Amino acid sequence: MEQVDVLVVGGGINGAGIARDLAGRGFSVLLAEAQDLASHTSSASTKLIHGGLRYLEYYEFALVRKALQEREVLLKSAPHIMRPLRFVMPHDQAMRPAWMIRAGLFLYDHLARREWLPGSNGVQLRGSVLGAPLQERFSRGFVYSDGWVDDARLVLLNALDAKAHGAEILTRSPVTVAQRGEQDWLVTINTPGGERQLRAAALVNAAGPWAESFLRGVARPAKHEALATKSLRLVKGSHIVVPRRFEHDHAYLFQNPDGRIIFAIPYEGAFTLIGTTDVEQPDEAIAGFALAKISEPEIAYLCEQASRYFKSPVRPEDVVWSYAGVRPLLDDASGSAAAITRDYALETLHDGAAPLLSVWGGKITTFRKLAEDAADLVAGMLGRPRPAWTRGALLPGGDLAAWSGRKPGRPDQDFEHFVQAVQRRWPWLPPALARRLSHAQGSRIALLLGDAASLADLGAHHGGDLYEAELEFMYREEWARSANDMLWRRSKLGLQLGAEQRAAVAAWCDRR
Repeated sequence: MEQVDVLVVGGGINGAGIARDLAGRGFSVLLAEAQDLASHTSSASTKLIHGGLRYLEYYEFALVRKALQEREVLLKSAPHIMRPLRFVMPHDQAMRPAWMIRAGLFLYDHLARREWLPGSNGVQLRGSVLGAPLQERFSRGFVYSDGWVDDARLVLLNALDAKAHGAEILTRSPVTVAQRGEQDWLVTINTPGGERQLRAAALVNAAGPWAESFLRGVARPAKHEALATKSLRLVKGSHIVVPRRFEHDHAYLFQNPDGRIIFAIPYEGAFTLIGTTDVEQPDEAIAGFALAKISEPEIAYLCEQASRYFKSPVRPEDVVWSYAGVRPLLDDASGSAAAITRDYALETLHDGAAPLLSVWGGKITTFRKLAEDAADLVAGMLGRPRPAWTRGALLPGGDLAAWSGRKPGRPDQDFEHFVQAVQRRWPWLPPALARRLSHAQGSRIALLLGDAASLADLGAHHGGDLYEAELEFMYREEWARSANDMLWRRSKLGLQLGAEQRAAVAAWCDRR
């Protein structure tokens, strides 16, 4: 029977990150994902690499510091899918006092070292481009730094790097049985090609919202023992996308009367992303891998809160797209959903039978550190400790220096030099397409474009700036199998295409 060192259950950001780290340390790894990579929580975030400014109010200093330490590490690792982002916080005198905000921003600037991200400062909004979209009552505010990320592609890049280091990635392959034995786990996986059995020396449970139910319903103990000792609180976060509400490249943080915040972020050129909500979910909300959906009250809430700040009201009929995800938050007995910790816990079981590691909670910004900590624990339980390696390592497509001929510098500037190099090599590419593919692929762009000498060489046109060659590439190289995979996770091209064009892509996937 096939044997691997580690089976990782779950193809979200934590599972993909752990698989990458372990494979890079030389372990044989198999990752099994029941659906598509990043098909739930990890593609439904607010797309931010951030320390979590609001968590300071809950005294989560260790979490904020850990996240702030990771910001620049991540921004350097994949400058094609991440970028620095400045945030404008209009000061609402009815909310938090100015002194409290200044104190919080001082902590935010100094809890971790910054090499190139600028610190915070005050700003006069009235008469400035930053204040132009806002109501006149907001005369001043604050500006600070964080980052933006294409969350679904971040998961993909980790899976690609895991594969490059020897891991096997199985999508649409739920684990149906995981029997814990004295020496290893006996596992059954239902793959698209049929049932597959294997033995794994260790198992990592990174099933996200399903982590607890996996241990209680699929994993079988070696003896009478409880595999699940922690509990999750499932909290839905929803977002709306509306036509662009401002012309500049900053984002906004808005304070709400209920003590929460929402963000308004430049999105896909022509749009603004607004979110998020915190709505507790019952366990049955995720039964059968159900996709989370935004509710009408959530849409109304986001529109109402954004309209408190923007001159031009945001109405439900303005929403062109929405998405929602269920966050698996570690149950820390907090009263409100907004106050539940976003930190993670790694629980090990190594009591004479095959090792088990379960991931509880977490957030995208700290995924690399979580994966490093998890790999340290797994390697130790297997008696084969090996050094960490991902801090400072580039993700696939992140090596842009060879294209620009320059030494690496600020990641955002390196990316602009890279786009210029792409346009020189393929001068026939329309500028918008060249930039979008540069963002999506980074230095992997040559794998997609190859020797193409014209748009005609990219094959049939599928609407917007989508061509057959990109569909084939997503299918062949990125595990994409459905229109949702291609149009809403590997890309956001669904925003460019009409209903008939999206249906044509679905038909293409069915034929392929």
